Amino acid sequence: MADKIVFMLLNLNPDHPGTLGTPFFQAAVAAAMDLEVEMYFAARTTRLLIKGEAERLYPGSAAEKSVYAFMQDAHEAGAKFFACAGAMDEHGLNPDNAIPELDGARGGGAFIGEIAEDSVAVLTY
Repeated sequence: MADKIVFMLLNLNPDHPGTLGTPFFQAAVAAAMDLEVEMYFAARTTRLLIKGEAERLYPGSAAEKSVYAFMQDAHEAGAKFFACAGAMDEHGLNPDNAIPELDGARGGGAFIGEIAEDSVAVLTY
């Protein structure tokens, strides 16, 4: 059984927020189950790490809970957030405008190194 779950957020589109709640909800559940959780934000998903971006997005039409609130739940449960270093420049993310939950930047080698471990499960979105 895996003791760590790595989420790769690559294909999600912040322009379609209906898809954005699930990975953070699942990350919060995994962390609550005492699994180590890392979330890698790549491509356009790095925009979610810019202050104010995820706060204005709602995954449901009722607009009851923002994407940022889902992100906060996951982070508070223990999930770590890492931005793709290359995508940061491309999408305007920097230390000055990043949300406080951002735990750092990592490249593709770090992601591949993590998922190559036998005790790690990987989910991609």
